[in-house]
Order: sequence, then structure tokens, then C-alpha cells
Amino acid sequence: MSFYEDLVLQTQMVYSRYRDVYASGKTPVRLSQRKPLPYSEQIDLAAERIKGAECIVVGGASGLSAAGGGDFYYADTPSFRRHFGKYADKYGFKGAFDGMYSGFDTREEHWGYIAIFLDTTLNAPVRRPYLDLDQILKGKDHHILTTNQDTQFIKLYQEEQVSEIQGDHRFFQCSRCCHDGTWDAVGPVGEMIQAMGEGTSIPTEMIPRCPRCGAEAFPWVRGYGNFLQGEKYEEQYQKISRYIQKNMDKKMLFLELGVGRLTPMFIQEPFWNLTFSLPDASYISVNAEYDFLPEQIEDKGLTILGDIGKVLKDIKEAVSHV
Repeated sequence: MSFYEDLVLQTQMVYSRYRDVYASGKTPVRLSQRKPLPYSEQIDLAAERIKGAECIVVGGASGLSAAGGGDFYYADTPSFRRHFGKYADKYGFKGAFDGMYSGFDTREEHWGYIAIFLDTTLNAPVRRPYLDLDQILKGKDHHILTTNQDTQFIKLYQEEQVSEIQGDHRFFQCSRCCHDGTWDAVGPVGEMIQAMGEGTSIPTEMIPRCPRCGAEAFPWVRGYGNFLQGEKYEEQYQKISRYIQKNMDKKMLFLELGVGRLTPMFIQEPFWNLTFSLPDASYISVNAEYDFLPEQIEDKGLTILGDIGKVLKDIKEAVSHV
């Protein structure tokens, strides 16, 4: 097991013990009681810490994509209706993820929905918060850790710079996990979208199947299926582990963006633990809903509560003047 995966396992055990606390939108960790700085001072301090860092680990979660318009995953938003309205009208679900758990009348319609789900992210332009973040990181040694599967980061950075520990919409896997392999989903998804037209179902013969056993394929993503945790999965953890271990003695900044309460064990709590244990580490969190700063790292940490898109834009401008 890699270094970072072990950290995640430890935090998952804590999550299991305090599941009700997390479900209520809280944390069992003792939080700082310090009064937050005024917003303008928070932005200036964030810019100073970014400029002073020798290396930066970015933890990008769902709130980051939502801030740029990718807000159709959990709610019945206008963008959800634009992409998934014909399915929502028929089945009544709210949010794209809700649809992934729904029962469809046919497998052909089920795959029509999956095709649209993947197509909306594979062909989406890079969202503004990601572009602003990229400007903030210019000239900095950095690595991206993400629970997002929407390929936004991979459109900006090389594969080696990004650890996608929850999967990636670009790949299919066997739904039975009969072998440790993934294959291209981009081409087949495009063909399914073209064949479906304005309908809701794809032709039966286009349902993607495993080249080994013939079972239906499945997107290589965690959350609503038999997620393949094989060689590709382990490599994602190895990348982030190598980066952190190589830079442990440097001034390392952990920059957490948009972590919610469903999955704090993958980014947020490991970042807290690392900030506490590494002597020259620091921590910044930007979140639209939660400003959780553990008491143990209050002297090394900063939380900014606000719209992530606006905060990143303001930090970008502040960094250029530091």
C-alpha cells in the first residue's frame, strides 16, 4: 500500500466511527475558535503563502467544478435540465448522480443516459476556476490530487502531474472486473451520442462490452458500480505518494478546494494530518459552505469561506502583486 493510500485508509476508519457526525455536516475534529480575518486580509495571506511555498499540492473536489458551472451532479439546476432534461422528465430524478442510481426501462436507455453523462464532461471546456488556478500555480512546483472524474485537470496538465484517485470518465472497465484493464471510452461515447440523436436510447449493438468476458462495460469511476481498484488505481496513489515523500522537507502548501462532507477522507483529512506532521507545511482551504480549520493546525492554516470562483480570481490577482 502506498504512503497516501495508507493515510486515506486511516481517515476512512475515523469516518466509519463517526458516520453520523459527518452525515450531519460536521466533523469530529476539534476546530479552531479563532475569529476569521477580514476577507481582503485572507486573500492577501493566501497569496503570500502561495508565493512563499516551494511546492504546492492541490486537492480539487466537486465544489471546484460546481463553481465553474459543473453544478448538475447533485441538484436539479438549469445545467442539469439542459443536459439531462429528457431523462429527468421521464423518471423524475434530481441531479446527474441520482440518475446513475435510477432504474431505466431498458439497458439501451440506461446506456443512452451514461453516454450523455460522460459526454457532458468529456467535451466541456476548461472551466474558469481551473484556468484561474492554473495562473496561480504558474512557475510553482505542484501536483494535483483530485476526486473529480470530469477530466478538467487532465485537460490542463500532464498525466504524471495529476492523481485521479476516484477514476476518470475517459475509460471503461469490465463491470465484473474480470481482468485488470481499462480501455478508451471517448470514441465509443461519441458514437453513441451520434447514433442516439434526439432520442434516449442507443442501439443494442452499441452497448459496450468487455473484450475478455463479454459482460457489459462500465465507466472507470467510483461511486455507482464495481470500481476497478487495480494497476491504474494504484498508480494514481503512487503518483501523489511519490510527490509528497520527495518534498517532505520543503515548504509544502496543501491547497484544498471544494471538499464536501461526503468524502473528507480522500483530501481534507489527509491534508490536515500532513500539515500537522510536516514541520514546514501549511494549509489553505477554500469552500463555499464549510470553514473547518483544526485547532492543531490553526497557526499553519487558513480557511476562506466563499464562492470558489471569486476567491480564486481574487487570489490570482493578489499573487500577481506579491
